Amino acid sequence: MIRPLPGPQTDFLCSRADIAIYGGAAGGGKSFGLLLEPMRNVANRNFAAVMFRRNMVQVTNPGGLWDEATKLYSRVPGAVPRMSQPMQWVFSSGAKVTFAHLDAETTVLGWQGAAIPLICFDELTHFTKSQFFYLLSRNRSMCGVRPYIRATCNPDADSWVAEFIAWWIDQETGLPIPERSGVLRWFIRVGDAIYWADSPTELPVQFTPEGVVIQPKSVTFIAAKLTDNTALMTADPGYYANLMAMGTVERERLLFGNWKIRPAAGMYFQRHWCEVIDHEPDGLTMCRGWDLAATEKTETNDPDWTAGVRIGRAKDGSFVVCHAFQAHLGPLEVERTLVNIAAQDGRGCKISVPQDPGAGGKILAKRITQLLAGYVVSTSLEARGTSGSPAKVTRFSPFSAQAKAGNVRVVRGQWNEAWFTALEGFPEAAHDDYADATSRSFEQLITRQPLNINPAIFTNGAATYR
Repeated sequence: MIRPLPGPQTDFLCSRADIAIYGGAAGGGKSFGLLLEPMRNVANRNFAAVMFRRNMVQVTNPGGLWDEATKLYSRVPGAVPRMSQPMQWVFSSGAKVTFAHLDAETTVLGWQGAAIPLICFDELTHFTKSQFFYLLSRNRSMCGVRPYIRATCNPDADSWVAEFIAWWIDQETGLPIPERSGVLRWFIRVGDAIYWADSPTELPVQFTPEGVVIQPKSVTFIAAKLTDNTALMTADPGYYANLMAMGTVERERLLFGNWKIRPAAGMYFQRHWCEVIDHEPDGLTMCRGWDLAATEKTETNDPDWTAGVRIGRAKDGSFVVCHAFQAHLGPLEVERTLVNIAAQDGRGCKISVPQDPGAGGKILAKRITQLLAGYVVSTSLEARGTSGSPAKVTRFSPFSAQAKAGNVRVVRGQWNEAWFTALEGFPEAAHDDYADATSRSFEQLITRQPLNINPAIFTNGAATYR
């Protein structure tokens, strides 16, 4: 027998709201509740549901949405998975549950004309407000099932979701208000303005240009946290300790469901965490990470910097920040600087450069790789968001943890003060170029390379790895 856990998960699956948002912390059984929701209608041959994540990697990751769906839907007689695009589970009645992504802002336009009785967003804060409300227009049904939306989320103080569910959150503490969890409210949206009320009759009557009355939508937020998920607490009692071991901001968000906490300057880096040394140690594995900009400084602008940070990893696993560079450069100067500094660093130093999404980013990354022929160059997508965005904070956090633990040393140099100041100001400072370049260099150093296995060589029956 498969059933929801007593408490918030059951409340979520019993809600009659047009839009129900579930979660607000890690480990509350959000994804399982979301996947369980379509099950009530899979006997309806015309029923369809779509599960959205921001990108397909999040859908197909080990332990992700598709893996969890397989564990659940494979128990249903006659249910068949289809791995080709679009990825679907098709039930014996003909009902479908589709797994899709909205990677780019305009990806929603591919759903123009669709009629989806149940739309599900896993991690709603990863989607933009415009994506959500566009797909709300696709939430319609001719199959006899009243159209509705279900979503899960973790806290993000800077997301549009935080404003949307503000009534359910204590604005002083940032924590959910227990007695409001699961309570329905109604809204109408006129242009970009949202009007709320405790009952649909309290809302002002609004008409479309065609004279049609705008019908209110009901919304609820149902708070859940790890301790509500008794199944996970029993199966993995160490997970609570994992969340407790996180940094202050992420622990408050993911363990306690705090919607107000934000990273503050000095929280992720302080110079006294690092020992300053006079010389680079021998035997370091090196990488220089870059954050690129191409706007020259004038009296009327405040452009981003082109920044490059070289970090070495010692044999004992510690890290040494060997050199940092930043300047306001034009496009040609950026290319010349990359080549010159690569020559100074030497061919033994790996180079990691960002690649913007889209065709233009691919072309630029290819050109940079060609310019740096003879060096080991890697490219990868830059973290999304503006300065100090959650994605950038997440990317910087592993380096921050090593620095706080005393595992990072810094080679003395004229660049020290600017680098220290920039990292101590992250993520509140206007520019995070040094932080991004540091994150990129560190990320490349800790990326594990696959082992070179020669199956023909054995010692006492055990393969030798080299």
